[in-house]
Amino acid sequence: MSSPVLRPAGAAAVMADFGDVFDDDVYAQVVALDQAIQAAPPAGLCETVPAYTSLLIVFNPILTDHETVSRHVLRLPATPKRRAAGSKLHEVPVCYDGDAAPDLAAAALQLKIAPDTLVKAHLEAEYRVYMYGFAPGYAYLGGVPERVHLPRKAAAVRGYPVGSVMVAGAQCLITTLPMPTGWWVIGRTPLRVLDPTADRPFLFDPGDRVRFTRVGAEALA
Repeated sequence: MSSPVLRPAGAAAVMADFGDVFDDDVYAQVVALDQAIQAAPPAGLCETVPAYTSLLIVFNPILTDHETVSRHVLRLPATPKRRAAGSKLHEVPVCYDGDAAPDLAAAALQLKIAPDTLVKAHLEAEYRVYMYGFAPGYAYLGGVPERVHLPRKAAAVRGYPVGSVMVAGAQCLITTLPMPTGWWVIGRTPLRVLDPTADRPFLFDPGDRVRFTRVGAEALA
């Protein structure tokens, strides 16, 4: 694994940066370092937050400091793997019919394909959980097939419910809160990615894999 560039991130965190070009090899290094820190944490560690090309290492500034944490991180052995060790495969049921898929027809029209072709492409892909961001439980999934990449809408639209499955570019998201979005909502799942009452409130871990399966509208009842 190439050594990351370490730099202070505020008063109580170190950013481990692997560059600004995202690909699976770079992300494997992020996950490998995260796993190495979890296996041998520095004194005062609070949490780690993986992203596409970096890992935020948050510590208690009363117990340690940037220099001590950085030295610890640089001494860690970490071997990147294409697929993170212990990553879990999740099957997520999705209804692509009627009101559950308000943008499916428009998205397919923009792609110049039939709606069922877009659904088939979405179902055939395997997705990787890369990071959480923007809102609680918003897991950014990479892996949307290139042939069905779409730019974001020109303006956000309000009123999409929890469980909306939406795509933009190479990414897919499942909403955890009702909110506006400029992404294309092509389905809805009864599965809840966020459970604020659980010991582990997020369903996915970074590095996990996701596959979607088609269900009918009765699954949403």
